[in-house]
Amino acid sequence: MTTVLFPGTFDPIHYGHINIALRASELFDQVIIAVYAKEQDNILFSPNQRLKLVKEAFDNHNKIEVMTYSGLTVKFAKKVGAQAIVRGLRVFSDFEYEFRMALANNRLEPGIDVIALITTEEHTFLSSTTVREIAALGGDVSSMVPEHVQKALAERFKVLGENQDIVPLTSLRD
Repeated sequence: MTTVLFPGTFDPIHYGHINIALRASELFDQVIIAVYAKEQDNILFSPNQRLKLVKEAFDNHNKIEVMTYSGLTVKFAKKVGAQAIVRGLRVFSDFEYEFRMALANNRLEPGIDVIALITTEEHTFLSSTTVREIAALGGDVSSMVPEHVQKALAERFKVLGENQDIVPLTSLRD
């Protein structure tokens, strides 16, 4: 049985993430989506909230398991018996970053490979940062995230108010 790990902060999960996970589940026996759980200042949702949102996105997919982790991703991959780490690539700059991370991970755990899946064209622009910023400005993210995530974003920004400082509003409001 081939198990792969698809790690990320998933803050929030969006259709690009979902597409990569579903495609990985067609290629491998088991996909473990690993939600990074360390508390961070610039993260919109708590680890438990992100875990819940990701789990709900994959409720009906028996080849996909969702769990949290902290520490080195490659060490967690080894702990859960994953043979590889799956990453999504959108643009060339993603490749450069992922290439460096793959080399570092290989140095730490040579037995765990990194597999990069190229995003589908419709999701090339999509990132959690973009989704957060659009949602923070009251924009429509319904084409970017599932309905349950859209509702969670609206609720979170309602609680945070207009003066929130978690999501820097730098590119989409000008």
